[in-house]
Amino acid sequence: MVKALETYIVTNGNGRQAIDFYKNVFQADLVNMMTWEEMDPNCLEDRKDLIINAQLIFDGIRLQISDENPDFVYQAGKNVTAAIIVGSVEEAREIYEKLKKNAQEVQLELQETFWSPAYANLVDQFGVMWQISTELN
Repeated sequence: MVKALETYIVTNGNGRQAIDFYKNVFQADLVNMMTWEEMDPNCLEDRKDLIINAQLIFDGIRLQISDENPDFVYQAGKNVTAAIIVGSVEEAREIYEKLKKNAQEVQLELQETFWSPAYANLVDQFGVMWQISTELN
């Protein structure tokens, strides 16, 4: 049985910045954060301060963040979209404005659509594609 479908964001070494950014955007609580060094005190020097896993909680939702393993090549992709459904146009606007700051691309400005009173699609400063939507009543 599936218990949750979560978004897991992997960053290119700027995980701490991403944690602070999303914590502010969603008014989230940081409930867990571990560095490579905390996991393995004997890890290589180039990864000691990298985030192995962090978890933010907001409105019963968990967002996980980590830095890419230096043994792998980081590649930002558009094959996964984080879709967030909010309860009001005002909430959509607030989140949209925060995610839009330093965004790489705004694909669709926040606007009314036939499926949502407020919908937007953008790629934030960390290369994560977001769909923000409110549901029709």
